[in-house]
Amino acid sequence: MSSHRKPRSSSRPLTQRAVRIGLFAAGVAGVATAVPAQAATAAPHAAVASDAVFSHADRVHHTQARDSFTVRQYGTVNAAAVRNQANAVSVGCSADDACRSVALSFQIVTFAGERTHLNAVNLSDAANKKCTGCQTLAGAYQFVVSTPTPITFDAATRRKLDDIHRRLDVLTRSSLPAAELRSRVDGLATEVGTVLHDAVADAPKGEAPPAVTLHRHLDGWPGH
Repeated sequence: MSSHRKPRSSSRPLTQRAVRIGLFAAGVAGVATAVPAQAATAAPHAAVASDAVFSHADRVHHTQARDSFTVRQYGTVNAAAVRNQANAVSVGCSADDACRSVALSFQIVTFAGERTHLNAVNLSDAANKKCTGCQTLAGAYQFVVSTPTPITFDAATRRKLDDIHRRLDVLTRSSLPAAELRSRVDGLATEVGTVLHDAVADAPKGEAPPAVTLHRHLDGWPGH
């Protein structure tokens, strides 16, 4: 059997595409830098973050499940390049001995600035290669939080995010069917969004109000 990839469809919002915003060219895959908000307020700088998860299941390792949940808080920046990516592949298994590959990446990035140039890339890819009946799911969730002045998450917000991270770990390693797993992970993403909106609700207002933007990108077999 030849390699299979899920057909692309441009009609599904926020899926099967990379999200690129702003004028700052990235060219920085594989680099992750974190600068405390307090240290960055005096001298605006460029923020760079790249997070990626890869899972590979085959006849030797029938199940592989990996996830990432990163929080990167920057101070005042004049440019930001952020990338989040999840890739999952299942190779060479049969319907009687199917593989399962899951890769999920949650990235939270905060920065401050009234006119920040932003380049945000968020993508995922799932592939079955000669793998009949395999379940393969890749999901990338990127949360971009922008505020006029720097913020630092308080202990309560951190605890809520840590709890969601723990539940993501459990879901990733569960045996739920791919379609149900996707729905449950979407539910966790909704919770993250609520926590972040609450965290910036009292942030000072500037020319633009505080904003939380979700870039969501899912791909998987069997089809959803």
